[in-house]
Amino acid sequence: MGFRIPNLLRSVSLCVGLAAALIGCASEEPEIPDQPAEVLYTNAINTLEEGKAQEAAKLFEEVERQHPYSSWATQALVMAAYSYYLMDDYDSAIPALENFIQLHPGNRNAAYAFYLRALCYYEQIADVTRDQGNTEEAQRALSDVIARFPNTPYARDASLKLDLVRDHLAGKEMEVGRYYLTRDLYLAAINRFRTVVEQYQTTTHVPEALHRLVEAYLSLGINDEAQAAAAVLGYNYPGSDWYQDSYALLAQRNLQPEAPKEGSWLEGAF
Repeated sequence: MGFRIPNLLRSVSLCVGLAAALIGCASEEPEIPDQPAEVLYTNAINTLEEGKAQEAAKLFEEVERQHPYSSWATQALVMAAYSYYLMDDYDSAIPALENFIQLHPGNRNAAYAFYLRALCYYEQIADVTRDQGNTEEAQRALSDVIARFPNTPYARDASLKLDLVRDHLAGKEMEVGRYYLTRDLYLAAINRFRTVVEQYQTTTHVPEALHRLVEAYLSLGINDEAQAAAAVLGYNYPGSDWYQDSYALLAQRNLQPEAPKEGSWLEGAF
């Protein structure tokens, strides 16, 4: 089964006679002779549809090399990136997309190029135990799609993916915070949990972050902040197990959840 080409990228007519333009396979990559731009481009499309993404990428690049100022070259730039993306060759796809975006920011395929760049980062997101550089890049790239191309299918899908990215980044903060907490590094842990509460309020990790803040503040003897974190937790997530656990911790010390005092960072958290 061949690859499906995005409809947006197929607007250029491909009805060109190509019998003499087909390039044969060889053990070594032969030099591609100069050919009309439309012949090279259509040959690249056919090669891609045959499932030969790597060969197609080289052909698309050849269009740009042989005919750098043609409309075919503009189209070929983004198609070369798409071919690399199909191979999971993100290290080649991302620079190609960056080049297209820099050279043709107003092109009708710019939205797709921005979106594909975001996908390249998104699909490289690693487990929370590993470095989250690609996750942060995905967050920036997805946000860029939403800001530049609102009310498009690309923006709608980017919004859904951005929610997952933010949840993943919050999960990384929680993973590090729990590590510090188990080693009695309470101030370091508080900083991580506070980041989740302040920056990732729409994620699933907030209830646990508030509970961990109760734990850390109680361990430091900062009871008023522990009571405030429990109060915020109880107000926003009254039926959660995390609130029940926090309430029990306070009860062991004859304390109750209390609203944040004036000046507490928790006062404006929600």
